Amino acid sequence: MEEIHHILEAVERSGRRSVLATVVHVEGSAYRKEGASMLFVEDGSQIGMLSAGCLEADLAARVPEMLETGESRVYAFDMQSFDPLSWGETPGCGGIVHVAMEPVNDVFAGHLRTLKGYLDQACGVIHIKAFNPDRSISGYGFFTADRQLFGEWKGDVPEELFRMASSGSMEKSGMKAFPSLNENIFVHMYSPKRRLIIFGAGRDARPLASFAAAAGFSVAVADWRPALCDRRFFPDAEELVVGFPEETVEALRITSNDYVVVMTHHFGRDMELIRLLSRFEPVYLGMLGPKRRTERLFDGAAVPSYVRSPVGLAIGAEGPEEIAVSVLAEIIQIHNAKRKRRSGL
Repeated sequence: MEEIHHILEAVERSGRRSVLATVVHVEGSAYRKEGASMLFVEDGSQIGMLSAGCLEADLAARVPEMLETGESRVYAFDMQSFDPLSWGETPGCGGIVHVAMEPVNDVFAGHLRTLKGYLDQACGVIHIKAFNPDRSISGYGFFTADRQLFGEWKGDVPEELFRMASSGSMEKSGMKAFPSLNENIFVHMYSPKRRLIIFGAGRDARPLASFAAAAGFSVAVADWRPALCDRRFFPDAEELVVGFPEETVEALRITSNDYVVVMTHHFGRDMELIRLLSRFEPVYLGMLGPKRRTERLFDGAAVPSYVRSPVGLAIGAEGPEEIAVSVLAEIIQIHNAKRKRRSGL
């Protein structure tokens, strides 16, 4: 649920009042699943999306009253209805969506800023909410693998949740029963931003960096040519690193969770990057150019399974923008498959 990062950035930099909406339970099918979030700001602006446009107007209409009362609660929307008088739309999506709406007061905003701090340090955080019988929210909490707990949570946290956090595993988000608490609570794992590192700052790298940032990736671009590796061409990148391969690889502190694309168009530099990157075994290493070129780069050694060559899904892409779409689609496909394997879905 990458929109949470955009939401947290907005909360951090804006002093305006807002309401955070979160899908906490879905019965049947829906456009977004449990954990999806959206921020409604008092000036009418919105960040994120909970449906294909079916819910947003209704939720937005509730925001002024919620900002006035400061009360939070859960609303249910029957998306199975074909009745145009139900709440103005005829979605017929086949599910019932339960959305928690919480005014972001000073205390909650402080906790959201703390959450952002942990995520910025690449620490995952588990979020829990408890509900009263009248569907108001009785408490919420955030905690990390090392049992750092913050929020407005009353009572104990189930030991099972601490085990999930410490092991890095997390079941599907949503409402869960915990006998030790004698109630159902909502559980969701917030993960740090996915990071895409692009080696090569040529013309074809620009749309990839832009599209990836829009999709919620933290984007870093590295190149030895300062005239190309420039903020004018990569306004959405979080990091721009100028230097030769050995310098940039060290500066970027690459991990096995990173996604990497090599598109320098320079055989010698690519060979050096292959040698340096092989130490980290990133989850994805995309190589621009034909498969035969990649095999030459590995100089007779077996090409590792995490290497994708030629990079991108085979959609017949032509030109920088289409190639960027095919590359980003492949990265998202691999990321989602990895996440499903980890959660056992």
